[in-house]
Amino acid sequence: MASPPAVPRLPPHDPRTPALSVVDMHTGGEPLRIVLAGCPEVVGPTLLAKQRYMRQHLDHVRRRLMFEPRGHRDMYGAVLVPSELPDAHLGVLFLHNEGYSSMCGHAVLALGRFALDFGLVPAPPADAREALVNIHCPCGLVAAFVECEGGRSGGLVRFHSVPAFALATDLLVDVPGHGKVVVDIAYGGAFYAFVSAEKLGLDVCSTKTRDLMDAASAVTEAVKAQFKINHPDSEDLAFLYGTILTDGKDAYSEEPTTNICVFADEQVDRSPTGSGVTARIALQYHKGLLELNQTRAFKSSATGSVFTGKAVREVKCGDFKAVIVEVSGQAHYTGTASFIVEDDDPLRDGFLLK
Repeated sequence: MASPPAVPRLPPHDPRTPALSVVDMHTGGEPLRIVLAGCPEVVGPTLLAKQRYMRQHLDHVRRRLMFEPRGHRDMYGAVLVPSELPDAHLGVLFLHNEGYSSMCGHAVLALGRFALDFGLVPAPPADAREALVNIHCPCGLVAAFVECEGGRSGGLVRFHSVPAFALATDLLVDVPGHGKVVVDIAYGGAFYAFVSAEKLGLDVCSTKTRDLMDAASAVTEAVKAQFKINHPDSEDLAFLYGTILTDGKDAYSEEPTTNICVFADEQVDRSPTGSGVTARIALQYHKGLLELNQTRAFKSSATGSVFTGKAVREVKCGDFKAVIVEVSGQAHYTGTASFIVEDDDPLRDGFLLK
């Protein structure tokens, strides 16, 4: 008769430091590490206040989970916190290699599944084919719709964005090494600069990722130095998150358009980028290249994964003519882990190599 499996136990560690328990997922190849337990309480009356508190007092949690040796420079994370919004099922703080984000579409797609499967929302009726998960992101409330069967998630997730809009179009920016480059800037929960890779002498589909990353980072730094970002609702949202290089195919087509997003500290998104797709649709709608409820497909040049998106209705954001965008994609679970530290580990809070 076979012996029963041994009960997993943690290796020796600092008893003063709780183990960080996580669930790992990916959406179109882009990782998401969701903290289940072990993170100290994140204090603050609002979600943005909680984000400031975590940055000031608990940033070691981000570094331990995102950085080597437990993570890598392109790891992405989520800490779940209570929300002050009555309609929200959960609040979330997004973690990356440089700090914290106002929005993350690939994470919302994954968190929709996670929230349903881990009981963070009321169980849907047994015959329901979709469950609603209201997720309070730092940029605002985002509604995720999770395909389900028998109360369990499966298949696609879609979300409706916060108001998305074009901030600046045909902006001429002096990019070191590339000269004057025409750039668009749009908001989809976070601000991105958009430029056709061809204008930089590159091909988003065939150029080496390192070269695309260098060019996108140069555009980001040039825009930050030469253009002031503003958002009508909050100064906390008024920053350029990254640059998205495209294949230049902005006019409507049934064929996917390809892009790659480089954000934070030269972090490369493996997915088509949910908030980037949101912003790009808002930009195409603003330019008259896309109609309401006209679905486009967006492909990641890194992995070939695809999100779809469409502008579903017009709204206002301050004085900006904006749209609510629906983005759809598929997330998958990859595993669970418990991370510990030893009190004599000089690299306990992680490190990054460049």
